[in-house]
Amino acid sequence: MGSILVRNLDDDVISELEVKAKENHRSLEAEIRFLLTEIANRRSQLTSFREFSKRVMASTADTQRTDSVDLIREDRDR
Repeated sequence: MGSILVRNLDDDVISELEVKAKENHRSLEAEIRFLLTEIANRRSQLTSFREFSKRVMASTADTQRTDSVDLIREDRDR
């Protein structure tokens, strides 16, 4: 596994990360590792979500859709 050295990190950022780590019962290093992993995985999660959305849209292509704005306006007018 690789290592990263981050220099010149604002003290307030470090303090917030320490608080977050304590809340999650992790060391500062473990918290930063967790956050970086989450950020790195977001792109693949977003791609998976988009593919899933396309499949759902394709499977309901014959279904009439109503604009939610129209539904909200109708509800407010009542």
